[in-house]
Amino acid sequence: MIELRPFESLGGENHGWLDAKHHFSFANYQDPRRVHWGNLRVWNDDTIQPGTGFPPHPHRDMEIITYVRKGAITHQDSLGNKGRTEAGDVQVMSAGTGIRHSEYNMEDEVTQIFQIWIIPTRDGEQPSWGARPFPKADRAGQFVVLASGYDNDDDALPIRTNARVIGATIKAGETLSYPLGADRKAYLVPATGAVEIDGVRVNARDGAAIAELDTLRITAIEDSEIVFVDAA
Repeated sequence: MIELRPFESLGGENHGWLDAKHHFSFANYQDPRRVHWGNLRVWNDDTIQPGTGFPPHPHRDMEIITYVRKGAITHQDSLGNKGRTEAGDVQVMSAGTGIRHSEYNMEDEVTQIFQIWIIPTRDGEQPSWGARPFPKADRAGQFVVLASGYDNDDDALPIRTNARVIGATIKAGETLSYPLGADRKAYLVPATGAVEIDGVRVNARDGAAIAELDTLRITAIEDSEIVFVDAA
């Protein structure tokens, strides 16, 4: 089963400094058919103008993964962490028992991010933050686990939930297969390009909610950069 969510159908609001598109119910956008997908709760497609961003605000009991598509985002939090994550790289914040943070585009260009929230399966733990580079060349023609709640994904950023965030870059005409499992759910968004999954075309920034597939086969129609969540 594949439910296509075209970019034009997404909720959201343009605040001037922030143009936000929501794949799931978020803020003023509420759709009872799009509340979560397994333990995936939020997938926001944010475009942030230079010199602007999100001032300090609190979170708790959520795994927040930021995939930077263009520009860079600068993070600072109440634990004393500060870091700049640039295009192609990933940061993870485990909100745990509570944390305050800010996120700003300190660049001279627009920053574009996917921000992904996944409900934790472990709670009551201290908050944490981390980031690391994931060069696109290393993802060429193969899946790379960017963030994971499983111990065997040694190179991934850790999250406290039964899920994986996975990225790949695929040349036009190439097909990649991923062993999803019929009891799992996936949510896939091409950052660029266009792909086909079981006869369904998914264009850049569209969402595809996928279930009941033992194997996820992704064929690139154009050179594509994809991100997806394998969710419980």
